[in-house]
Amino acid sequence: MDKDKIFEEHYKRSLIRAGTACCPGCGGPLFWRMALEALGPRTIVYGDGPCAYCAIRNILVPTLGIHFSFVADGATGIAAALAAKGREDITVVSSAGDGATADISFNKVSAAAERNENIIQICIDNEAYMNTGIQKSGLTPFGAWTTTTPRGKETPKKRIPMILAQHRVPYVATVSVAYPADLKAKITKAKGMRGFKYIHSVIPCPTGWRFDPAKSVEVVRLGVQSWAWPLYEVENGILRLTVKPKARPIEEYLMAQGRFRHLTKEEIELIQREVDEERQRLLEYDGKSIIH
Repeated sequence: MDKDKIFEEHYKRSLIRAGTACCPGCGGPLFWRMALEALGPRTIVYGDGPCAYCAIRNILVPTLGIHFSFVADGATGIAAALAAKGREDITVVSSAGDGATADISFNKVSAAAERNENIIQICIDNEAYMNTGIQKSGLTPFGAWTTTTPRGKETPKKRIPMILAQHRVPYVATVSVAYPADLKAKITKAKGMRGFKYIHSVIPCPTGWRFDPAKSVEVVRLGVQSWAWPLYEVENGILRLTVKPKARPIEEYLMAQGRFRHLTKEEIELIQREVDEERQRLLEYDGKSIIH
């Protein structure tokens, strides 16, 4: 009975309903619960379709959804309308999946960044087109199995956060649901800034990554600890690593997921070398400008 009361009181305060239409273990609802704690009720969310919109259906702030070929466009219009009305008390969020952000609508996200639109653009990155059959996207990592890369993806993951940082926008950050304090601090910071802010969140997907749904947070935490998924922010061009763990072997992260279990020893060693090189680059630039 006491436990029921705790849940009832929590969902009276929360900006997300109990329950979800997402797959078991999906990180989407967890992300939005944390994000909305930072964003607050004066928020409008403009979201694209498929997986990235799944968790948005349950949130309790105004939302608008449209096809994922219009990412950032709709949010730009909402921000313009609010500016015309003199409303500066509402945060406009544009949410999209990895396929929409990195592939189908990248030109529109890039254009919004170039114009420095006053929105927060969020990428819900589960590293494939999960809702339509686990096809590879531009953000699927090298070596990952998908239905369109049955032998493993042969090209690397696009570095979208770094590409957008080169647009000279005020703020870019990577986040993980396994590090809630880091995630909420970055969204709070983005909310307090004007102009284009970009938040890139890795979202665990037990269906497409092929692991036990109960291990969602454990798997994405391994991604950060192995430096497969480094956590950093770029504020006005200055890079800052916000979590600097002692590096765990990339093999621990890869073998925790069925999508990588076909990899050979040589392929795992190749991925380890690339992760090590990227970690070294990030550590060298920590606290310095990366805008060239």
